[in-house]
Amino acid sequence: MSVERKPVSFDGMRGWLDTLEKAGEIKHVNGEVDWNIELGTIARLLQGPATGPSVMFNNIKDYNKPDSRCKKVFTGGLSSYRRIALMLGLPADTHPRELVKLGRTLLSGTIPPKIVKTGACKENIITGDAVNLYEFPAPYWNRLDGGRYLMTYGGCVTKDPETGVMNVGVYRGMIHDKNRIPILMWRAQHIGHHVTAWQQGGASEVPIAVAMGVEPSIEFVAGAPVPKGICEYDVAGSIRGAPVELVKCETVDLYVPANAEIVIEGFLQIDPAKYLPEGPFAEFTGYLAGDPAPKPAIRVTAITHRNNPILRGTIEGALPGSYSENTVTSSIMRAATAWNVLDRSGVPGITDVWCNPVQAGIHLLIQMKQSYRNQAKQAANAIWGSSAAHVRYKHVIVVDDDIDIHDYAAVDWAIAYRVNAGEDDIIIMPSTFGLGLDPSTRKRDRNPTLFGTGKWNRVLIDATMNLDYDPDPDFGGARFPPKAWPEQKDIDAVKKRWTELGLDKK
Repeated sequence: MSVERKPVSFDGMRGWLDTLEKAGEIKHVNGEVDWNIELGTIARLLQGPATGPSVMFNNIKDYNKPDSRCKKVFTGGLSSYRRIALMLGLPADTHPRELVKLGRTLLSGTIPPKIVKTGACKENIITGDAVNLYEFPAPYWNRLDGGRYLMTYGGCVTKDPETGVMNVGVYRGMIHDKNRIPILMWRAQHIGHHVTAWQQGGASEVPIAVAMGVEPSIEFVAGAPVPKGICEYDVAGSIRGAPVELVKCETVDLYVPANAEIVIEGFLQIDPAKYLPEGPFAEFTGYLAGDPAPKPAIRVTAITHRNNPILRGTIEGALPGSYSENTVTSSIMRAATAWNVLDRSGVPGITDVWCNPVQAGIHLLIQMKQSYRNQAKQAANAIWGSSAAHVRYKHVIVVDDDIDIHDYAAVDWAIAYRVNAGEDDIIIMPSTFGLGLDPSTRKRDRNPTLFGTGKWNRVLIDATMNLDYDPDPDFGGARFPPKAWPEQKDIDAVKKRWTELGLDKK
């Protein structure tokens, strides 16, 4: 039975921080921390496997003077399912399975934003030669990064020049100098669609704004696969149960959350002659990725911010034992999106879908109640033929409905004893569009112009019981032998004696 959701409007990141304080979900680091490597290392170690706290760094070297423009960095707000549940207005202990079920309809709700005259993000306005990105404590997150990454969890706002519909996405951006930020973006993303449209109209630059330190619902949808043509502000409004209040930027014709901590305005330089070097960066794969190369750069024209602003950032990359915010949120929305794709494609019998956060949706686990042989292949083809598979779902693993896909041991057991490679239970789909950041992809196959973002050879592992096997009369006509789990009547009988036998004692 699904839990009831009560949408919550947090009134900006500061309202969200108050909620986290009351819930005991935030850790304050008050000792001086160096923005150079140390801050990122602490953030990485504190993440845990979606179990760590959110973290506020209150004392950052070189940014702890009385006249420092920005003194704090906040990270980890969405790196646990407890906090995602709180953001969605659910009990903190809600199981990820319920979050996926909710995610199936979450991106289809809309409440249009409300335009207001001004907001807290306008308390300080910096333009022209006064713009200096180094006044903000952008961490050097990882020792092998190409530089200081200011943009790690900011909502990048662009708009379609023809329809005027805005998009809010999350893209990495590195400080090049005091007023330029080269970013990583792909043509297949919604920002890429906008860039192409502006370019076809003869433009050499694209208006852009980056809002950092906003409500968690905006951060959540900015990194989710919201359908093209739907503005993330509308979806965030639905999640929070009230319109997102927006103000117009100072130097570009775009709108940003009125209570954002920091807003960077400018123009994305899409003329290759004005590209700047960007990368590499420790990416969501858990590996250094994104080769150093010239990339489109934001020419910053204005910065607006609240009094005593808090820089919102995040350590990227999931590794065993340390899951990033992106991978935790992706595990929900990528699973929910895949489930919807399967339903729309008419694949029957789907009972659960999951993406473990350690691999951020590169593996897709599908639980189904089989009614015919090769149903798993139908599911894989439906997924791989969808645009949702752009940089996800390289490996699809399908199991029967007696296997808990949230239990890796159960999935591993199913693969061990229900997969027969000689019966076409392992299928390779060669040379498809994929993820150029994947280190298993050859460098020559990471050409975004030729392959979109990269070339993948996708794999289906059909770990369901083979319905084409002959019925075995020794097992009552079943195609597989019975599992070695006690019958329920035997379990009930021993449970009655559990206390008597002293088995309930620790």
